[in-house]
Amino acid sequence: MNQTLITSANTLSQLQQRLDILSHNIANIDTTGYKRREATFTDLMNQNVQNMLRTDAETGRLTPNGIRVGTGARISQSQLVGAQGSIIQTGRKLDLAFTKENQFFKVLVQENGRGKVHYTRDGSFAVTPVNGNEVMLVTKEGHPVLDESNQPITFNPNNGDIMLEAGGRLRAGGQAFNLGVVEVKRPQFLTQAGSNLLTLPDNPAVAENEILQDVTAAGRTDIAIQQSALEKSNVDLAKEMADLTNVQRSYQFQSRSISLADQMMGLINGVR
Repeated sequence: MNQTLITSANTLSQLQQRLDILSHNIANIDTTGYKRREATFTDLMNQNVQNMLRTDAETGRLTPNGIRVGTGARISQSQLVGAQGSIIQTGRKLDLAFTKENQFFKVLVQENGRGKVHYTRDGSFAVTPVNGNEVMLVTKEGHPVLDESNQPITFNPNNGDIMLEAGGRLRAGGQAFNLGVVEVKRPQFLTQAGSNLLTLPDNPAVAENEILQDVTAAGRTDIAIQQSALEKSNVDLAKEMADLTNVQRSYQFQSRSISLADQMMGLINGVR
């Protein structure tokens, strides 16, 4: 098969993934606490063509003999960008916003009949009734917000107001709870789980404690949360649109290469 077709077809599939990432970023520009993703490219395996009839004549050459022909490009990494988003005041006491990068709330999500811990920067919480007069702190989707022991936070709303204290300590219903907070060290290993949630893959490439760690004990002094406020997404629309334009032009270029390669093969096959 024509080498141009192989190279262009390989690159087109990767450019499509890049377009999907950019489109997802733009679609979530108004999503609370959303962190954009950024993709980086690298070359695919090169093919080495040995076209040298006399290798002894290549004495002193600094590069390997032959010609190295590329086979396209691929996305080497799709990484979460943890840059801080701007803070907006809401005046609602159940709205919490991180003011420090790479810190996430822990929430419980039911998957296949079992609970799994997920992570989010979206602090627009609510309460839902549970047993008796108690309520549970939940996300907008109804997932329980966890404390540092991975237990849902429940309290009686009639026993006192909701106040946030230093170190991510939430006082509600006359009780005090340490909000479950993790610090993400290697966000590229987290996967998106929908509804603005992140989670660990089933079989991570590195140890879990190298990806994220629970913020507990003395480390809780580093937790930075602001009450009655929300964090906006860190998507820069101007940058995303510029990147989208560049990727679209690259996509058109690769498509044109396939058309030209097809025309050349048609001319060759038409030679009598």
